[in-house]
Amino acid sequence: MTAGKLYQKLQQQQQVLQSMCSLKGSLLTLAILTLISFTYLSFNSLHSSPPPSISASSVSLLPATETTTKTVVVDVGDGENDEISDLYHSPRVFKLNYEEMEQNFKIYIYPDGDPNTFYQTPRKLTGKYASEGYFFQNIRESRFRTLDPDQAHLFFIPISCHKMRGKGTSYENMTVIVENYVESLIAKYPYWNRTLGADHFFVTCHDVGVRATEGVPFLIKNAIRVVCSPSYDVGFIPHKDVALPQVLQPFALPAGGNDVENRTTLGFWAGHRNSRIRVILARVWENDTELDISSNRINRATGHLVYQKRFYGTKFCICPGGSQVNSARIADSIHYGCVPVILSNYYDLPFNDILDWHKFSVILKEQDVYQLKQILKDIPDNQFVLLHKNLIKVQKHFQWNSPPIKNDAFHMVMYDLWLRHHVIKY
Repeated sequence: MTAGKLYQKLQQQQQVLQSMCSLKGSLLTLAILTLISFTYLSFNSLHSSPPPSISASSVSLLPATETTTKTVVVDVGDGENDEISDLYHSPRVFKLNYEEMEQNFKIYIYPDGDPNTFYQTPRKLTGKYASEGYFFQNIRESRFRTLDPDQAHLFFIPISCHKMRGKGTSYENMTVIVENYVESLIAKYPYWNRTLGADHFFVTCHDVGVRATEGVPFLIKNAIRVVCSPSYDVGFIPHKDVALPQVLQPFALPAGGNDVENRTTLGFWAGHRNSRIRVILARVWENDTELDISSNRINRATGHLVYQKRFYGTKFCICPGGSQVNSARIADSIHYGCVPVILSNYYDLPFNDILDWHKFSVILKEQDVYQLKQILKDIPDNQFVLLHKNLIKVQKHFQWNSPPIKNDAFHMVMYDLWLRHHVIKY
């Protein structure tokens, strides 16, 4: 092959290579442009709808930790029915489940037992343990009761340690009475053995009742306890048991309303030094000029309702844990419109799996007692107004009625029981 022909052939090969490179480049360019187009369209679609609005009433306080200021979290609402979504963890689920509960929930009440000891509704539903009496009366007269055990979702064991205590029965004898009674039900009826008692429940709002039933291990281990003792150190199991709100009714004064301008005192607590946290609270803040802290409990019967009126004039009411397993202070705070400040390490609040307590209360650890005043002062006025507004909305859930009405304390307890029955399998 001559040099001229060789040169000509090399030129032809270069032209072919250039054409191939040009084709590859075109394809690559087309691919890049296509990718950019899809990326733009996808990014644009993400922003085609308006962003969710921040509902002012969805501001939530979280527990303060070791800092001297509170932690504030702003929840982004879904914009649907803010009146409900401000209060409940899942408003849609609550609405649907509540309606289903009202239509279908059935409770069987064991008929056996000494009426002088068991299941006797007091003549007056008043005092520290009125919640227990209201529940006993309402369940007996409610549409949830069924006389056919085969239709029942849950079985109510109608024991009243409060009534036993009123007759002077000792703790030891109460435990024996409770144990014998439950064992008689197990022997006579087949229902306990189907689930080892998981679909059974009992109610007690008395500290002695809690102590008496704790002496019957198979009862508290398996059955659902509806108790005014939401402190974990007394054996409360949140996913199984139900926290019963202790409410002192009738209330001495009407419920607090939209009266934030009258609340000039920063914080209020009056009570006995019967726990470590209460001792510290009184020692640190008793002489403070902005916090109204008194270690001498104000008698509720004191002239001109001094105790109750303190709630009316205060922004935040301190609710520290006490030596007993029950307290009406939280319900008092809610009724009188004073934002409760929960000061406890281990406390399962009533309806905690339904209501978002951060929307209408301040929840602190006991170690925060030393920074209590600064934490409360750091809460902006507009945020306090939102907490107070939501507090008024939940008042209906902490009110007992006879007969019961929709969404009151009785129905909320029944709803909690309804939720628990779903996890029980025969």
